Amino acid sequence: MDIETKEIEENQITFDSFGLKKQILQSIAHAGFKVPSPIQQQVIPFILDGKDVVGQAHTGTGKTAAFGLPILNNMPLDQGVQALIITPTRELANQVSDEIFKYGRNLGINTVPVYGGSSYNRQIGLIERGAQVVVATPGRLLDILKKGLIKDFAPMSVVLDEADEMLDMGFLDDINEIFTYLPNTRQTLLFSATMPKPIKDLAKRILVEPEFVSITKGETTNKDIKQLYYVIDENERDDAIIRLLEAEEVNKAVVFCRTKKEVDRLSNVLSAVGYSAKGLHGDMEQRSREMVIKGLKHNQIDILIATDVAARGIHIDDISHVFNFHIPFDPESYVHRIGRTGRAGTKGTAITLLTPIEFKELQRIKAKVGTSMEHAYVPTKIDVRNKSHNKLVDEIEKQKVFDEAHIILDALKQDIDQEQIAYKLVSMLLDRQSVKGPDEIGIPAHKLEEILANAARRGNGGGRGGRGGYRGNNNRNRSGGGYKGNRDRNGGGERSGGGDRSGGGYKGNRDRNSGGGGGERSGGNGGGQRRERY
Repeated sequence: MDIETKEIEENQITFDSFGLKKQILQSIAHAGFKVPSPIQQQVIPFILDGKDVVGQAHTGTGKTAAFGLPILNNMPLDQGVQALIITPTRELANQVSDEIFKYGRNLGINTVPVYGGSSYNRQIGLIERGAQVVVATPGRLLDILKKGLIKDFAPMSVVLDEADEMLDMGFLDDINEIFTYLPNTRQTLLFSATMPKPIKDLAKRILVEPEFVSITKGETTNKDIKQLYYVIDENERDDAIIRLLEAEEVNKAVVFCRTKKEVDRLSNVLSAVGYSAKGLHGDMEQRSREMVIKGLKHNQIDILIATDVAARGIHIDDISHVFNFHIPFDPESYVHRIGRTGRAGTKGTAITLLTPIEFKELQRIKAKVGTSMEHAYVPTKIDVRNKSHNKLVDEIEKQKVFDEAHIILDALKQDIDQEQIAYKLVSMLLDRQSVKGPDEIGIPAHKLEEILANAARRGNGGGRGGRGGYRGNNNRNRSGGGYKGNRDRNGGGERSGGGDRSGGGYKGNRDRNSGGGGGERSGGNGGGQRRERY
């Protein structure tokens, strides 16, 4: 079976045209949906017809509703699990479960998220009390199936959500084994932002004559996301991220780091300069992770600093910015990182910090992803101040005048004329808008051109020689401010450990023979796969 994606033109249709049950249409209206997204337009009719589907679409384009609405519409309301949705992370399992419940509550549908780190008894009890939809992570689900803890488990619909992320996290063997426990007569749906070969091979094994839908239109990233990169010196990363947070109109932001150690350090740095920032990584307790994500959802946290694995379950529509503190290791990680913004039709901004020696990595990502990134220069202190003037004018115009104000104004007018009073008050406000860090951050234009030209002449060379030349050209004093604290400047030293790809504490140490396991598994993508339904 050859897998060929179809490029689909968007059709302006409504949810009413799908012939969905009135209870589901009521839930759609309550959720505020007006017009189906492109992926919803294309896959909902196929799923309603009972066909297997492979869907490729950007993160944040409405995939959950794309498979959830038609599955709920076709679902018999008998007791027993009718649908199984497999997700890579606990956070995503919770969010998908909540979303499916909202769509199906008018039908009396109950959902249960199933993942490691929580009680088996509680999860099994909720399923046995009549849940029709189970949303599970691969490790805990496989444990439950192997131990036979769910009686008569035969879901009519099975969904693999974010399949490429499960591949990256080492769950391919688990997925193959899970399908040996599922009925052969079923509808199987696979959704993924990217389509690497192992995912295509998986689709061949578990799907029957599927429909293939792609709405990426040549680019794997969302066109609603403005993508920028800034070339800086290695020791300027903290200065640069703080300056950009000051300069950009940030609603909520996710900052991606390579290691758990870096997450903890950077969250402390940003908190120390006044930002409401929290870290998220795999070594944190599940309750702490859930509290952080809840804080981000409910505007108690403005900036989340996270590793790739920990952030994969974050699906929040009002994240305005994504920052790559370091350039990601591979194009797939880049796609999933920036997919945290520009969701549900909103605009977003993705910013990547890199040094000249990382420029080849950027070119590789651009070529692989087929995306356009714009180079920009980190704003100077003067730039940030000038940009803040209009905002300050707007704030002054909207400021409520208190009754006590005339007392202070009358006292000032005894010694100072009114024009000078106004100048002094505005100057006081400007003085409070302090811009942190050095005046200038990043590689200046003339030096950057020279560095890139030298790199081009060397072809595939560079490496240590390139780094030496680049640092020799940098004679600017970048000592920064005192807020930097104890910064680990080892740069690539932590990278040698594979970054955060091990998935953190919650993926490892699973004892399949114990009753208290349930942690997610860290494994490879390799052989030993149990195949079925060729």
